Amino acid sequence: MYSRIPLLFVMLTVLTFGLFFVDLAVGAVYVPLSDVWNVLTGGDCPRSTAKIILNIRLVKALAALLAGTALSVSGLQMQTLFRNPLAGPYVLGISSGASLGVALFILGAPLLGMSAALASFGIVGSAWAGAAAVLAVIAIVGHRIKDIMVILILGMMFSSGVGAVVQILQYLSKEESLKAFILWTMGSLGDVTVVQLYLFVPAVIFGLLVAVMTVKPLNLLLFGEEYAITMGLNVGRSRTMLFFSTTLLAGTVTAFFGPIGFIGMAMPHVTRILFDSSDHRVLVPGSMLSGASVLLFCDLVSKSFVLPVNAITALLGIPVIVWVVLSNKYVNV
Repeated sequence: MYSRIPLLFVMLTVLTFGLFFVDLAVGAVYVPLSDVWNVLTGGDCPRSTAKIILNIRLVKALAALLAGTALSVSGLQMQTLFRNPLAGPYVLGISSGASLGVALFILGAPLLGMSAALASFGIVGSAWAGAAAVLAVIAIVGHRIKDIMVILILGMMFSSGVGAVVQILQYLSKEESLKAFILWTMGSLGDVTVVQLYLFVPAVIFGLLVAVMTVKPLNLLLFGEEYAITMGLNVGRSRTMLFFSTTLLAGTVTAFFGPIGFIGMAMPHVTRILFDSSDHRVLVPGSMLSGASVLLFCDLVSKSFVLPVNAITALLGIPVIVWVVLSNKYVNV
């Protein structure tokens, strides 16, 4: 088994960078792959082509690469921590918190007389603030409640409560604001700017570094928290690190691109089946590559058919989840 793992990593790496390269060529205006190569290597190509690649498509492709990586890894963390195959990066109410922040800004700003320009400027900040508020609540609850399943249930209830508040805001909002919020909920990789990328990239990389630090705790938590405690693991501190990493990864992606579903729930299962392993030393980097490649593919399809990326991820993710559940492929979670 271990002899084929390096080969799988090589194949996934080649697939990811191949999709990344093709993603730079596909768009409203097709760019030949030779011109894409020339732009990236400093060769000769039309100046307009170079601007399209470097100023627009490279930013979007990097966003898709890192967003897929972040969502897949955060989903893996939550599935192992909660020992639940249907857990995802938004299980703690992170997406709901971010959605509430955005709803308060997009839908609540006009009700309070704030300008639309200010609301647009603060979408990322408000989503981040909402996700951070959820992290604070979860941290307080996690310190007082030791049962991880109780935390899971509370997270689900919190999401439902926040959803109700968002519905009230939608009901009271104006048509223009409502449309802007609905478009945000569909998820989009195309609205990020170079300046925003300077914030997005460090946040995701830091979250991934924290995730790498949790590999050993995750392997111990596979056998349950009681076993992990007997092996000397500080479960409370490890749980806090996992919550922080997941919130940073999923919350940042949601803040910049909206709630992108099913990548975080489906790709950890695909990685487990692909590598036939439950060792997180394999699963964490494997999930990074599989999540990145699949979201790049979804971005390609989204651009080709001019569809919301969330619709594409759902169409790909739902069959995977159904197959995993019906075939009992989640026994190692």
